[in-house]
Amino acid sequence: MSKSFRTPSPPQVVYPDDDGQPMSENTLQFEWIVTIKGGLEARFRNRPDVFVAGDLLWYPVEGDPLIRFAPDTMVVFGRPKGYRGSYKQWEEGGIAPQVVFEVLSPGNRTPEMTRKFRFYEKYGVDEYYLYAPDSGDLAGWLRANDALVAIPDMSGFVSPLLQIRFEPGEGSDNLKIIDPQGVPFATYLELVEQREAERLRAETERLRAETERLRADAERSRADRLADQLRRLGIEPEQGG
Repeated sequence: MSKSFRTPSPPQVVYPDDDGQPMSENTLQFEWIVTIKGGLEARFRNRPDVFVAGDLLWYPVEGDPLIRFAPDTMVVFGRPKGYRGSYKQWEEGGIAPQVVFEVLSPGNRTPEMTRKFRFYEKYGVDEYYLYAPDSGDLAGWLRANDALVAIPDMSGFVSPLLQIRFEPGEGSDNLKIIDPQGVPFATYLELVEQREAERLRAETERLRAETERLRADAERSRADRLADQLRRLGIEPEQGG
């Protein structure tokens, strides 16, 4: 009697959505990651074909889940917005993130950052920016053929893809990232404070306008009373021109 044998199915490749690494190591690093990611989302809020993500695992090679990194922030032109557990490049039309930001913490080590640099260089990143908020150091690289080449001077540099301007300050935590309209990226607290300041300015302007209206009404009422008194005396008041 013959027996039939089933060829076992190959094991399914699992691409975890979490690498077990913390998003940040301190509050300053976390604040900058959130600020950059939020600022870029606001910058491209009207572009449905620009995807911005923070701390999202990027898998560039199908079938090898060990080849991966989670940039602090990445920008992908040509891909729709929306939820993703990870960025599997072969499911995204083969499009690699074109822009990557990393924010350093004191715990980052040179070998780790070197591996990240080589990864981004190998798998197609066109612009790579590295910021150390503790020292204020900012570095950037642009793709030239198959390599990422250092930008000589980041002061006033405008990203070719993002069209944002970098203004490094003196000392730590003084970087300004400015959008094409001249508006700096801001923390959520700064945005709330700006909104509150705008509300107070609007309320002050409303009260000023109301005061001016009441003053004008009072002046008209006083003029009307004076005109009535003159008429009772037989004097016709002059008409204002």
